[in-house]
Amino acid sequence: MNVWEGMALALSQIWTEKLKSFFALLGVIIGVMFLLVVVSVVEGMDRYIKEDFASQIYGLNTITVRRTPSVQINPDAELRREWSRRRRLTFEDADAIRASLAIPALVGVESTTSSQLEGDNARRVENVFIAGISHELLRIRNYEVERGRPFSPQEAERGVPVIILGKSTADVIFEDVDPIGRTVKVRGFPYRVVGVLEEQGSIFGMSMDNRALAPALSPIRNVVNPRGVVDNIVIQTLDPSDIRPAMLEIEGILRVKNRLRPTEPNTFELETAEDSLGFWERISTILFMALPGLVGISLVVGGIVIMNIMLVSVMERTREIGVRKAIGARRRDVLVQVIIESATLSGTGAVMGVLVGTGLTWIVRAVSPLPAVVAPHWVLMGVLLGVAVGMIAGVYPAARAAKLDPVEALRYE
Repeated sequence: MNVWEGMALALSQIWTEKLKSFFALLGVIIGVMFLLVVVSVVEGMDRYIKEDFASQIYGLNTITVRRTPSVQINPDAELRREWSRRRRLTFEDADAIRASLAIPALVGVESTTSSQLEGDNARRVENVFIAGISHELLRIRNYEVERGRPFSPQEAERGVPVIILGKSTADVIFEDVDPIGRTVKVRGFPYRVVGVLEEQGSIFGMSMDNRALAPALSPIRNVVNPRGVVDNIVIQTLDPSDIRPAMLEIEGILRVKNRLRPTEPNTFELETAEDSLGFWERISTILFMALPGLVGISLVVGGIVIMNIMLVSVMERTREIGVRKAIGARRRDVLVQVIIESATLSGTGAVMGVLVGTGLTWIVRAVSPLPAVVAPHWVLMGVLLGVAVGMIAGVYPAARAAKLDPVEALRYE
């Protein structure tokens, strides 16, 4: 019997006994489906976090100076006390870096809070993400203005009360009216709207369009922080290869300014996007390591069920096997036939698991903020896993069928 005959026989058996075949394949279907859904979500998140999330939240080729780490995983009480004793970052720190850094780079400051915005038409928006930024941050964060214009370097230096609104914020306050030139109030202080940002969508369900940007030296500085204080200093090197040398130079500049002795630790944190997202690297690595074990449980169960089904099939076809051997079929022919049938049975379940997993992946992507990408190599991996499980599960039933004595097999009722 050739390969195609064995596959055709297995498919005909599946079609004839649909319900039994479905339950026989359920373990393989669940295993492959689980593999595809989880890997697609994790891989989609990995791509999204490293590309879109990193560029929107941190910016490309950036170093961020913070008072405390951006990611804090279970810090002990002593560490929290040490962080609380650190001095706050200031505009003077940014000026020192800007003046002393020898590596070509953009240096900007950023302070953030959330507040209510009220338009000159009395319409309001709650929980708007408000950032007081220097002009350089518009380039570092790659903010694109759809209508109007960004505030100018001169406006930023003079602290002119102008503001750029996110798209959804502008739409809610001004609806169909052009917001450019209108006024919005932040905690009672008026700002003239000079621009509206391009739509940025959302990150994990959090809107990136409900925001407002104002010059860091405008009256917004009295809203976001005590006078002269900033949350972050952001440095973007013009050459990506200058990131690490720039970090060393910035560390030296701030240590000298803060008059730290060589034995004293830093009173600030220097982070790149890669450093800040290191926690995600650890999580994704753990998930990818744990996934084979979780999928393996379902596949082992599915393999055992398929092995039992093939044992029953061999028993039901004992006379047929006896006839084949009586007319010249070798042990190897019987062995290959049963293994091909088992692999086809399991492979069919794997294909069904791929279809169900792909459908669930698209549903997850449509109804949740989780990004999911179905990669072709994981589809191929799922099918090959299913076929491999079938081949392994079919070895014992095939060996039993190959050892049948033709005379005894022909007598079997």
